[in-house]
Amino acid sequence: MTATHPRPAAAPPVTEGRGTPVDPHRWPDVAAPPRTSRARRAIAAAVVGRALRRLPLRVRFADGATVGLGGPLVEVHDPDAFHGRIGAQGLIGFGESYMAGEWDAPDLVGALTVLAAHAADLVPAPLQRLRGLWHQRRPAARRNTPEGARSNISSHYDLSNDLFALFLDDTLSYSSAVFPAFPARRESLAAAQQRKIDRLLDLAEVRDGTRLLEIGTGWGELALRAAARGAHVTSLTLSREQRDRALERAREAGLADRVRVELRDYREEKGTYDALVSVEMIEAVGAEFWPVYFRTLDERLAPGGRAALQAITMPHDRMLAARHTHTWIQKYVFPGGLIPSTDAIEDTVRDHTGLRVARRDDYGAHYAETLRLWRERFTERAAEVDALGFDETFRRLWTFYLAYSEAGFRAAYLDVQQYLFTKEGPAR
Repeated sequence: MTATHPRPAAAPPVTEGRGTPVDPHRWPDVAAPPRTSRARRAIAAAVVGRALRRLPLRVRFADGATVGLGGPLVEVHDPDAFHGRIGAQGLIGFGESYMAGEWDAPDLVGALTVLAAHAADLVPAPLQRLRGLWHQRRPAARRNTPEGARSNISSHYDLSNDLFALFLDDTLSYSSAVFPAFPARRESLAAAQQRKIDRLLDLAEVRDGTRLLEIGTGWGELALRAAARGAHVTSLTLSREQRDRALERAREAGLADRVRVELRDYREEKGTYDALVSVEMIEAVGAEFWPVYFRTLDERLAPGGRAALQAITMPHDRMLAARHTHTWIQKYVFPGGLIPSTDAIEDTVRDHTGLRVARRDDYGAHYAETLRLWRERFTERAAEVDALGFDETFRRLWTFYLAYSEAGFRAAYLDVQQYLFTKEGPAR
């Protein structure tokens, strides 16, 4: 069950771990650990202990026992619940245990970065072959069919425009920025987001008179900057909240005559365009629909057209391992999503389209800094998150999500690419 939307409490919350209040109606799978046998908990404790002893971490349990080679501190307040959740649900259980307050880390990103850097060998190879015994299968209802995609997108992006505005910069950009230097400064984030957008528009050669299709509107910043160049923009989204805010921003900027924002699935679009841009949309497409997505890019582009794509990627072997499993991120943050590999992207483009990969640049370190700035701002504005009706479990969920994502980029487990695809035809 995905439980990201705040709902009125119908019963008093229960308390787990160190005292984090957990509402069983909003968060039924977090409020109490799953029932597991003593043997399964013991096996999980042994596997976890073996992994931790070899890592540059310092893990301290409630009884004072400590394991690890030293490094970022992890404090396990309720070892029985912690091991029970991991034994029953693997990494979903690990994330839910954090949401429940059963473990903490003063430097959460540092601890998760160590785990991300060793993700491929945390579990012994013989046990990895038995992953099907504890990894859940993806719910059929979360497939990204046209109907399913609307539900999946809404569950995240329609949470609250006010929530996203609390931690994003003034451009309301929810994707990796490109910074001029590190460490990134908060006051430079908006300019860094615009630098990212301008680079994508330059790759696609968007200029005065360009007919541009954007797949995935966000809150409209890219559409506005393209329209300011003189382009005629059609932007597609499945989020009503984002559509409303993007249209409002276009009116405020005096660009409403150049920006159309349609509540439409990319598979339903029939127009022809000189250029196409899509920023971190492919992660929400789902592997089974990647061929359809890239064929859509090909079919919507006029001959000689250019498509600029920004995509989060992960190593191909890890993508294959995760492809059919249900993860914590999918359950609580991005239902139906799957991060592709560069191999998956390029093989799909080659096998299913006439597009050519003309350029690829990676910016993983820039995403780590973007996420750090978001996470710090989200943490600072916790009282305002509460005032919007989101409870402490939700805040722990989003803190973990932002830290988990940042750690993935810091460990180079995740990367972000900007692609240019070109379509043969006469020069414009």
